[in-house]
Amino acid sequence: MSLRTAAKRVLNVVALVVTAPVALSCVVADVLGIGHAGYTFWAQSLSLLPGVPGRFLRRGFYRWMLRHCAEDVTIEFGAVLTRRGAELGHDVYIGAYALIGWVRLGDRTLVGSRVSLLSGTRQHQLSPEGRWLGTDPANLQRITLGADTWIGEGAIVMADIGSRCMVSAGGVVSTPVPDGVMVAGNPARFVRRLDQTPPDSGPATA
Repeated sequence: MSLRTAAKRVLNVVALVVTAPVALSCVVADVLGIGHAGYTFWAQSLSLLPGVPGRFLRRGFYRWMLRHCAEDVTIEFGAVLTRRGAELGHDVYIGAYALIGWVRLGDRTLVGSRVSLLSGTRQHQLSPEGRWLGTDPANLQRITLGADTWIGEGAIVMADIGSRCMVSAGGVVSTPVPDGVMVAGNPARFVRRLDQTPPDSGPATA
């Protein structure tokens, strides 16, 4: 084990210890029936911590709170994960100011800055009186992004995306994307097939 790897592991443990009281406060909020409000408060607060300390503390917090969060994820400044059911695989990168909903991110997925990964396409419903209603958690759907997929800056994703894919900057994905495909535009459309690089050799390149 290299010195760098050992240092990261030690800092990950420190981050878990430091964020344990925060996680405990969220458990207390659950008991009081305000669990989502408590989680949201800390997720937003920790998103504003700058630099390397912020990365480690966000990672520690989400390792406590999410359904799954690998120990080597990177979550940059301003990024917020809004749903505790999210799952982050190994070596996932989430860029600055990204908004992440109920998602499962495969290993080595790259999420650009200001990306929105929404919890499906049913965020709001129209009432019989013609008024838009607030989000009903019962209508949310988990979306899955496969391993080695790259989501470009400012993209909006509301549907599943396969492995070894690329979504261009500003793309809007509302229908599923198969493995090994590049899409672009609003709505996102097929651009071309990507090289079918074996999963253990890194992400495909456009």
